[in-house]
Amino acid sequence: MEAQVENAIEIASNPTSSQQLRGQAIDYLNQLRTEGSAWQAALTLFTRDPRPTDFVRHTSLDLVNNAVQEHRLDEQSLAYIKDTLMGHIRQSYAPGSGAADTNHIQNKLMQTVTYLFVALYPSAWQSFFDDFRALAGDQATIGSVNTATTFLYLRMLGQVHDEIADQLVARPEDEKKRNTELKDLIRQRDAQKISLSWQEVLAKWRESDLALVEMCLRTIGRWVSWTDINLIVNQAMIATFLEMAGQQGIADPESPAGRVRDAAIDTFSEIVGKKMSPADKIELIMFLNLSEVVGQLITSPALAEFNSPNYDNDLAETVAKLVNNIVFDIVKILENDSVDEQTRQRADDLIRIFTPYLLRFFADQYDEVCSTVIPSLTDLLTFLRKLQKKSGSVPPQYAAVLPPVLDAIIAKMKYDETADWGEEGEQTDEAEFQDLRRRLHVLQQTVTAIDEPYYVETLSRVVNGTFGRLSQGDQTLNWRELELALHEMYLFGELAIRNQGLFAKREPSSIAAQQLVVMMNSMIDSGLASYPHPAVQLQYMEICVRYYQFFEQNPHFIPKVLENFVQLTHNNHIKVRSRSWYLFQRLVKHLRAQLGNVSYNIIQAVGDLLAIKAELPDTSEDEMSSDEEDQSADALFNSQLYLFEAVGCIASSNTVSVENKKLYAQTIMSPLFADLEQTLSQARNGDERAILQIHHIIMALGTLARGYSDWVPSNNNSAVPQSEVADEFIKASEAILVALESLNTSGSIRHAARFAFSRMIAVLGSRLLQQLPSWIEGLLSLSSSMDEISTFLKVLGQIIFTFKSEIAGILDTVMTPVLQRIFTALAVTPSGTDDEIQLAELRREYLNFITVVLNHGLGSVLVSNANQATFEPIISSIETFARDTHDYPTARLAIFVLIRMISVWSGPDKVGPGANTASTSPVTTQAPLPGFDNYVIERFSPLAWSIPASPGFNSKDAQAKQVLYEAANLQTEIIKKIGEPYVERLKNDLSGMGMGDDGVDQYLRTLAGAFEGPKKEKEWRNFFTQFVDRMLSGRA
Repeated sequence: MEAQVENAIEIASNPTSSQQLRGQAIDYLNQLRTEGSAWQAALTLFTRDPRPTDFVRHTSLDLVNNAVQEHRLDEQSLAYIKDTLMGHIRQSYAPGSGAADTNHIQNKLMQTVTYLFVALYPSAWQSFFDDFRALAGDQATIGSVNTATTFLYLRMLGQVHDEIADQLVARPEDEKKRNTELKDLIRQRDAQKISLSWQEVLAKWRESDLALVEMCLRTIGRWVSWTDINLIVNQAMIATFLEMAGQQGIADPESPAGRVRDAAIDTFSEIVGKKMSPADKIELIMFLNLSEVVGQLITSPALAEFNSPNYDNDLAETVAKLVNNIVFDIVKILENDSVDEQTRQRADDLIRIFTPYLLRFFADQYDEVCSTVIPSLTDLLTFLRKLQKKSGSVPPQYAAVLPPVLDAIIAKMKYDETADWGEEGEQTDEAEFQDLRRRLHVLQQTVTAIDEPYYVETLSRVVNGTFGRLSQGDQTLNWRELELALHEMYLFGELAIRNQGLFAKREPSSIAAQQLVVMMNSMIDSGLASYPHPAVQLQYMEICVRYYQFFEQNPHFIPKVLENFVQLTHNNHIKVRSRSWYLFQRLVKHLRAQLGNVSYNIIQAVGDLLAIKAELPDTSEDEMSSDEEDQSADALFNSQLYLFEAVGCIASSNTVSVENKKLYAQTIMSPLFADLEQTLSQARNGDERAILQIHHIIMALGTLARGYSDWVPSNNNSAVPQSEVADEFIKASEAILVALESLNTSGSIRHAARFAFSRMIAVLGSRLLQQLPSWIEGLLSLSSSMDEISTFLKVLGQIIFTFKSEIAGILDTVMTPVLQRIFTALAVTPSGTDDEIQLAELRREYLNFITVVLNHGLGSVLVSNANQATFEPIISSIETFARDTHDYPTARLAIFVLIRMISVWSGPDKVGPGANTASTSPVTTQAPLPGFDNYVIERFSPLAWSIPASPGFNSKDAQAKQVLYEAANLQTEIIKKIGEPYVERLKNDLSGMGMGDDGVDQYLRTLAGAFEGPKKEKEWRNFFTQFVDRMLSGRA
């Protein structure tokens, strides 16, 4: 069988084997794993001499592992495997044998041995650790004479830890229990002997293989979390750790000596991280003399020579981890209210000693080092914040911590001296730095919460000091310092404008707001806007937009700031230029009421940027670029649209006369009209760039309209404002319709037209209604997708809402074409998941559209002479959706639409609180539809039974229950509007289902009770749901 197994492994691992043959070999090996019967052959293969290939041996051990773990071998079989493998180890790893396994085979072998340990250590293999220790040698030879077996011994210890004590591995409860018992046995039997073996290895560390020493230290670091600390923390061991950690003159941190030093420091970290009582933890930190250890490491050349090739950032990160763990534990002790006074005092002393070390690494030139101590610094500041909340101020012994902490946070916020902003290939570094800034910002917020006055004072000093140096022409000032001042000034706004804004009754709203006003004055006076670095220019614009209220209160600065923005909109740096277009729009939108007589000059100044030049996308552009970094032609045009909105805002300012508003609109749109006219013939001939050009022009016209009026209808403001430029924008609308008619098959043109159409509602007012048939014809073409139709229906609903009192005539004309286009789209069979999603969305938007028509007193349009032919298809479609068991939300909405129809077309209430009272609602006072009551009974009432009877309907489903609740509401509405005829119909229906008179009476009583209030109405819905459940279960 060995030959068969070996052959299968070799075929499976050979890339030149045929796919069929490899598949058969893999299936065979998987079958062996499932059966667990090949372990003997696999064991023989592994130990065979001469040895097979490493791949065969590795796979053989895997088969043995599988048998040990999964197939619960008897103790005799396990003992046989153990004896065979230990015999192999003794023979292969004996001094001078030269036959030791490769590292990855050793790891696999120790994994197998560990599985045997788990099964046999409690009773049958109590000498497990002694056996391996014996292989490594006695006190005199361990780690020196036979290093191969010492490595193996340490590998075994590492595997045992991973198997029974690794906290990062999620385990089932029975495994946790087993592991706890194994750890208890180790502590009882072998922990002391294992600890002694570590001491013996480390005692000779200067003469040993340093890789072995490093492995020993890493092993100690793993075991320390669950073994007796006293076995490790003794004078001899600590003296050795200190000696290793304090090595000087290591030129290469990756050298064996450097790795040993880092491992020794990591071991200190693991020792400190061990769970123990507060008093014991303080005792441990002091016994280890860690303040002196860290102090010596910090002053060593490897950490003291900043900005030099000798600086060891790996060592810095390792020591930072140790400091982070120490401070974390000290803070946890200080937060513990039950700690005795002596322990608290000692912790107090330690936190004052370690805070400078913490800040030293927090301020390190390498961000990785800084990030290592952020968790413990966060804990420290959180502790101080709790003290401040508790007593109103920070105790004096801690108050001194805040200034250096805030100074360090601000210093770390600054771009590194080696950073090149915006350079090619710097995106990753930039993203990492911005992530660090976000974490630093959280720390800064905590400092602010602890001592707000100090934060305000410090930030004011830093920001105003930087602007002052710029004003004085300080040649040593660089862009990094200016960008830092602006960044901090931006963050400062969270405090300065957090409640009622920057100003209250024309005065700064707080002390922070007052200081921010000083900063703004200082920034403007410094001439910072003309500083040539792009990072500074971007931050300047962000600041001006964020604190626009400053300019509202100081309008004399507005012309200058607008002049600066206009210059930046023409900047050579593409990122500054494109971002400035967006920020320019934001600024003028805020300040449109204060623009005064500079409007025309601004429009003229940015006029050259309004020329549209479409560029087809470059297929080689990186599709994965982020929005912020996207510099494609498409992204640039999207930014250019903000300019059109901006000039629309400026041109429509209240300070601009009506004549000038029209003139500015003509000035901006005339070139676009001319361009569109010239390009249209090329676009008709299929020129892709011409089509894109027209798309851009239409988008620009729509965006300009939004700039002129950003009004949107709402429940509180449904009347469209009077437009003073409707005459100008009606020309734009006509031009777009001409393009849409010519290029109707282009999806991008329809998209742009739909975009412009929705934004022209506010500037065209009711004049839009005259063009509505043309818009519908263009936007609901046979080429339109379901998604397009859904989107258009939302816009059409918005128009109905806005012009409900004027739209009836137009809506009567367009209703049938709209519905026919919808029905055509609804009839399409979806060809994939995306189509199914779009179809479901179209169904919902169609039902919403019908609801909007009914809700705004326009139900008569659906049954007018012009639209009578579509009435039956509407009802049929709604009935179909109501019975659809694949889309319960739409089914529920469909029933709701039927309820609205009954409410609108069945006249006054005949049952319930509203019976015999005159309604004032414009919806319900519509003229009743002759014969509709009988229609409801014949067509709508059966749905209460046919919906739950639909194939696949699951009344236990939560969404299906909502459908049943709506069906119950349908019966309530029919009773309310039709009264006795429906009661008679219900009696017949229920009797036909085999229900007796008592059951019928109970049903009707419960239904009648629904009119007595919300509680009874809920009882009726629940009753109906239970009734349906019984009905369905009876059929089953």
